[in-house]
Amino acid sequence: MNKLILETQISIDGYIADENGGTGWMVWNWGSDWNWDKDLQAYHTSLHKSVTSILISSQMAQEGFNAHWKQVAQDPTDTRFEFSNHIANSKKFVVTRTLTTETEIPGGWQNVTILKDNLEDDISNLKSHNNGNIIVYGGATLVSSLINSNLIDEFHLIINPIALGQGLPIFKKLTNLKMVNSIPFECGIIVNHYKTEI
Repeated sequence: MNKLILETQISIDGYIADENGGTGWMVWNWGSDWNWDKDLQAYHTSLHKSVTSILISSQMAQEGFNAHWKQVAQDPTDTRFEFSNHIANSKKFVVTRTLTTETEIPGGWQNVTILKDNLEDDISNLKSHNNGNIIVYGGATLVSSLINSNLIDEFHLIINPIALGQGLPIFKKLTNLKMVNSIPFECGIIVNHYKTEI
């Protein structure tokens, strides 16, 4: 059985974005200035290259997830090239109730499949039949739904050294996790790796 893996940046008080969806508080805000230290960059790249598919929300598809990483992957001198190239070439699944392949999205629908039936059935089917593990980069709504449905097998929480006080959480119910390890990095981030308790 393949695994669904969550990698997300998060504040120390459990938010993945501020109340308005802003992420400017992150040590690295996914932009061109990849100011994580080399060890954290290597961790992220290795984790991403261990999967074959990516799960994203409809909002991320519409905001240009595909187009952004395709563009980054055009420049082999970009420090983000290794993992962005893997993103660009990986199969993507978009969870949506409204989008169709007739809807225009930045980067287009090449190598992108829509999931719009029952989320639990769709993810269970992917885990059974997909060729490899899947990583989810989603907004708070999608990730919370996956957590609430006990569909995520591994959590890689990239904990930024900031407390927001309020914002968009992903944990909205009691969730028991088993710690695999906790790694501090020079840039101030701690990555906590958990597995779902069975």
